[in-house]
Amino acid sequence: METILSSPSLSLFFNPKPSSFKTLLPPFLQPNPKPLLITSSLKNHSVQSPKTSLPTPTNWVSYAQQGLAALALSLALNFCPVLPDGNALASEFDVLNEGPPKESYVFDDAGVLSRVTKADIKNLMQELEYKKNFRINFVTVRKLTSKADAFEYADQVLEKWYPSVEEGNNKGIVVLVTSQKEGAVTGGPAFVQAVGENILDATVSENLPVLATEEKYNEAIFSSAKRLVSAINGLPDPGGPKVNENKRESNFKTKEETEEKRGQFTLVVGGLLVIAFVVPMAQYYAYVSRK
Repeated sequence: METILSSPSLSLFFNPKPSSFKTLLPPFLQPNPKPLLITSSLKNHSVQSPKTSLPTPTNWVSYAQQGLAALALSLALNFCPVLPDGNALASEFDVLNEGPPKESYVFDDAGVLSRVTKADIKNLMQELEYKKNFRINFVTVRKLTSKADAFEYADQVLEKWYPSVEEGNNKGIVVLVTSQKEGAVTGGPAFVQAVGENILDATVSENLPVLATEEKYNEAIFSSAKRLVSAINGLPDPGGPKVNENKRESNFKTKEETEEKRGQFTLVVGGLLVIAFVVPMAQYYAYVSRK
């Protein structure tokens, strides 16, 4: 028994080593690792294959569900309204949040005023504030989305910039909305009393809308400023712009013109009919009389 266990051929099975095992066995008994490796790689590949994780429709119900889902997504992309970004609705709110201009008296958010107009308004307002202690700020915006009209927005700006009555007592706000071609003027109690209701109404109904309709935004703002300053200083009212009433001539004829044209047409047609019948008859009569 000891002899059998000590034999080298059988001891390999009890103490196998990779190098000696491959060397001592015959070639047809040596293991071939390649099929095992291929089988293992195929198994791993089949487990990791993404195709097995995707559900495949097995009947017409699955196809119908996928088709309805695609149709719903297409309709949502085509008909859902595109929401504007924050920058599109930020202009009027930027005016409220940033507060009154410190170095100038103009908040030109619409970007329609020139440097010359801004400089002229600054000089005019500095003199007014120095002499009369009144401050007027001018605001231009393209479009209003939070308020119905320029008057509500002007009151909102005044309350936001000057929360207390003491702060806004001698302050005035002029708002011009370029897209709506309208404007508004508001202010504290002292400002309204110094300007007067007549000048306030005239500025709102004449200077701002008339010139804005003609897209003369610089003139609309500066003429309003001069009119308000003149009222505060007790000077004569310079007046508002003249409205150009361009009456277009109508292309339609009046009733009298139509009757006159109809009579002339009847006379011409009657004359042509007489000529068409009388001339051939006269020629025929002359021909017959010769025979």
